[in-house]
Amino acid sequence: MIIYLARRLAAVAGVLLVICAVTFAIFYLLPTDPAVTACGKSCSPERIAEIRNQMGLDRPLPTQFFDYVTGIFAGRTLGTGQYAVECGFPCLGYSWQSGQPVWDLLLESLPVTFSLAVGAATLWMIGGLSVGVVSALRKDTLLDRTLVVSTVAAAALPIYFVGPMLLYVVVQGLQLMPYPGYTPFGEGPLTWAQNLVLAWIALAILSAAMYARQSRSSMIETMGEPYIRTARSKGLHERTVVVKHGLRAALTPIVTIFGMDLGGLMGGAIITESIFGLPGIGKLTVNSITAQDHPVVLGTTLLAAFFIVIANLVVDLLYGVVDPRVRHAA
Repeated sequence: MIIYLARRLAAVAGVLLVICAVTFAIFYLLPTDPAVTACGKSCSPERIAEIRNQMGLDRPLPTQFFDYVTGIFAGRTLGTGQYAVECGFPCLGYSWQSGQPVWDLLLESLPVTFSLAVGAATLWMIGGLSVGVVSALRKDTLLDRTLVVSTVAAAALPIYFVGPMLLYVVVQGLQLMPYPGYTPFGEGPLTWAQNLVLAWIALAILSAAMYARQSRSSMIETMGEPYIRTARSKGLHERTVVVKHGLRAALTPIVTIFGMDLGGLMGGAIITESIFGLPGIGKLTVNSITAQDHPVVLGTTLLAAFFIVIANLVVDLLYGVVDPRVRHAA
């Protein structure tokens, strides 16, 4: 297991390095000059050259990339001479628009995205899995057909439709809730949940429908396995057969997509955060791309990639916990 973890962690580091290199090359090889963007069109050529020197853009691209990567782990000095600025670990650079450290901007936005991701993932996991299991256990009944039709209808509702409709009906029409915002959990769990519940629902509907369909098909296939018939022939209670023997095995594909979806969501729910005005990673990414703030875009991209590859690693490790057959095969 230790060797396996070491290999996977090395692979994670390699993937992040490749993503960093590709993203770095894309944004630093664009025809737009970041120095002109930061200074403005009215700047003189001498001032633009000075800004390029301060940003370190006058050095070769491989040197810039090497300094960037080493700065993440050991910090670095940005600029030269009287404009030199020490950037401590982990150094992701400074925003060209606000002048704030990129790492600080990510830390400010991450709690919002984390709150949104965890709440929505909990809703779609519990809701989707419950609907899928009930539908599978009542296969070919009226309840099963109703649930299948409902999940198909829910899967056809995109977030950019559901979000505005919830705001229009619940907030503006019925006035049941205030306009969503973000309140830190420490300032009041109830207010925190109240401000995010509409965003959770909007984000969870589509995924819950997909999880319901996946869990239904997986549960139907699992309940037809020979070991399920053996468990029943031993006289085990039906609940034990369903939960301990059926559901655990059926969870394997669900755990896979759940881990990847949650990891991807931690990189920012761009549409949801934009619709509900939540200052998370997704909205920070959109604003940075619009402003051509390359250090922030690069930082958010690396953060999203980190969550995805870590989620992939955690999912692989959970296989043996969820499904004993995987553990015994290993």
